[in-house]
Amino acid sequence: MATIYQLKPAFQNLLRPLVRRMAAAGVTANQVTVAAALLSIACGAAVALRPEERWPLLLLPAALLARMALNAIDGMLAREFGMKSALGAILNELGDVVSDAALYLPLARVAGFPAAWVAGVVLLGVISEMTGVVAVGIGASRRYDGPCGKSDRAFLFGLMALLAGLGVSPQPWAGYALMVIAALSALTIFNRARGALKEAGRR
Repeated sequence: MATIYQLKPAFQNLLRPLVRRMAAAGVTANQVTVAAALLSIACGAAVALRPEERWPLLLLPAALLARMALNAIDGMLAREFGMKSALGAILNELGDVVSDAALYLPLARVAGFPAAWVAGVVLLGVISEMTGVVAVGIGASRRYDGPCGKSDRAFLFGLMALLAGLGVSPQPWAGYALMVIAALSALTIFNRARGALKEAGRR
């Protein structure tokens, strides 16, 4: 299924000149990975501490875009400049899960966002990423099947935060949107598991 993840090659091409300069300056892939997680935690903390104010919600889409760029950069540094490492692989996967939780869970404190659905969607996101990683353990490749991968969740949460930050009341549409994201996330888990089993069977 088509996902925003498929735009990654074009996004990487835009970032490549910056990546070259960062590598020349001695920036490492692991440093970028940690920076992305810290940025996410800081933005999520702003939303959690000021749930009644709009400005933290407006920060969230910007933080998500910056995080997406940093995630692309750390991968390019690792692959194209010989910075791959076991620690980097662990930081990359854990960083994604921690960043998702840090950015999205604070929305449960914002009026109009149903806390149970926010938590449920975050949990499903963790399971979908775990399913993608577990695929490697059965002999398949890391699975990124959609329709609701990391980039898609970021777009949808960023859009919800932007609308709320601009003064559009989250009730009742936020609850319905989260239900849709939950359904798409469940389908993503199924697709990743099925794709991993098929790929492992062929090998």
